[in-house]
Amino acid sequence: MKLTIYDIAREAGVSATTVSKVINNKGRISEKTRKKITAIIDKRHYQPNVLASAMKGKSTYTIALLIPDAANPIYAQYLKYIEEYGQELGFSVVMCSTGSDPEKEAKHITLLKQKRVDGFIIASFFKNEPVLRQLIEEEIPLVFIAFHRPELPVGSVAGDDYLGGYVATEHLLSLGHCRIGIIAEEGTASGAERPRGYEKALINAGIEVDKNLVITTTDPTIEGAQLCARELLTSRQRPTAIFGCNDILAIGAIMAAKELGIKIPDELSIIGFDNAVMCKVVEPQLSSIDIPIHEMGRKAMGLLIQQIEQKDNTRQRISLLPELVIRQSTARLNERESI
Repeated sequence: MKLTIYDIAREAGVSATTVSKVINNKGRISEKTRKKITAIIDKRHYQPNVLASAMKGKSTYTIALLIPDAANPIYAQYLKYIEEYGQELGFSVVMCSTGSDPEKEAKHITLLKQKRVDGFIIASFFKNEPVLRQLIEEEIPLVFIAFHRPELPVGSVAGDDYLGGYVATEHLLSLGHCRIGIIAEEGTASGAERPRGYEKALINAGIEVDKNLVITTTDPTIEGAQLCARELLTSRQRPTAIFGCNDILAIGAIMAAKELGIKIPDELSIIGFDNAVMCKVVEPQLSSIDIPIHEMGRKAMGLLIQQIEQKDNTRQRISLLPELVIRQSTARLNERESI
């Protein structure tokens, strides 16, 4: 069996990260530890794959992160933790925004391959299927983050969107809300799974799903969500609560409510999804479904490094559990306002 960085780490009694820092001459490592690891590497004649590739001019110690929307701050959080862990292992990260445009996806992939990045982490539900399948056929290290594609031989790390949608809706139901509107993004994995969780929670509560309260949008901006929420809030049977399938959509709903003079949470409860930093900045602060972004980023980077090191070619699919974070934007239904 081929010797790996993890074998060296085990023999030296240190972490794989420490071994990687020694190999790449990065980070602060004591001279005693450095000498110990170097001696084991020499003794075992270990040559890591990424190092061998670099000597042949094939490795750049660079990872590409492709995101669909640079305006959504959740992707900045992905970058933060992916980059943080990558640096520990001697890799840098370059981020590109595709705008969910198949042509942009193709251009970014072509350019990044020319620059010989060592692997890709894709956070966008990739729309250019031929380009994606070519990456897979070329056996370029690849991991999906924030969504799964079970039909493809690609490892992935994502939150459980279905369960998160269920938890968000169940929270609103527990506060006495029955007319619950939802704003989802069209054409994304989360835009399908989170509404499925919403519908299941309603059905389990004995409430029929009202399609008039369900809106999907192709404009997942605050302004786009504001238009969707205005449509819900000016209907004859307006909802007493709204579930925005990400925090941007929920904040658009807050803006629409304020524009119409609807008090939050006294007259309308709103919950988001992702628990981005902006949840604490808006007024009132936004209740949201939290996915452990820190863990997601580290696990995605870990899966990719395993492929680059050729330690593990299995395609793991990791799902992380959501957690409800309650703030000021949700409250018990005021029965007089619901009439």
